[in-house]
Amino acid sequence: MQRFEAYLQANLPNVETFHPHYNDALSAMLKAGGKRFRPMLLLSVVEAYEPLLFESALAPALALELLHTYSLIHDDLPAMDDAPLRRGFETLHVTYDDATAVLIGDALNTEAFYHLSMAALRDDIKIKLVELLARDGGTYGMVLGQSIDLQFENTPLTLEQVKVLHTNKTAKLIATSLLMGAVIVGLDKAKQEALYAFGIDLGLLFQIQDDIIDETHTEEEAGKTTGNDGDKNSFVNLIGLERTIEEAEVLAKHLEYEFSKFDEVLQNGLRDIINKYLYRHR
Repeated sequence: MQRFEAYLQANLPNVETFHPHYNDALSAMLKAGGKRFRPMLLLSVVEAYEPLLFESALAPALALELLHTYSLIHDDLPAMDDAPLRRGFETLHVTYDDATAVLIGDALNTEAFYHLSMAALRDDIKIKLVELLARDGGTYGMVLGQSIDLQFENTPLTLEQVKVLHTNKTAKLIATSLLMGAVIVGLDKAKQEALYAFGIDLGLLFQIQDDIIDETHTEEEAGKTTGNDGDKNSFVNLIGLERTIEEAEVLAKHLEYEFSKFDEVLQNGLRDIINKYLYRHR
């Protein structure tokens, strides 16, 4: 991931302007770090099958990180989760103000598609990547999930409804990270569908693990505001910590089985990242 990190640092948004802090605000949450989970998934698929396309895949990988970062900035706003801490740093609305955080989120959202459009890939591939990122990062995925999450605060949902919520809010963008890698290297339809389905389950596990971390870790350990889900439809609030850990274990075992069905090339490409995150709730 050093190559991705170097690419990100070299491609931080920077604008000629007399605005006193516009550029600092644009890059603050990107430079603050993070797991880079979504770019890693895309790049791992590309590296596994077509390492010569790795450099061309850096722009789509950055697009994923830009879109994800915009969502975090907006999630943390007082109108949504009202969180003061993200990635171990003050959130943008705390450092500056609400309007700055809204506008920087808007900017990073559109910046993601700017980088996709400029990628050194065939036009038909780029159009497909735009379609996938817009679909799962927007109206039909992440934005829908966040809207459900906010609408039903203080209103308990069923377990299946909570899974639908988090499939949209979190899992679809993780799944589309794998799918975008598959599109870049030209995997057949069946492999694309298998990777996307795996990504949905992986994203759901990722969210369940986040709920466990929110319940069991301090803000310093997690690097973000914790204990802030009291009114939310989290797995822990719905079924308790013990059952949530059991759900995570069952889903992790299922993912291990599904992973074993992938071809050897893909297993070798994804093994390190999958192993790192499969049981992070322990």
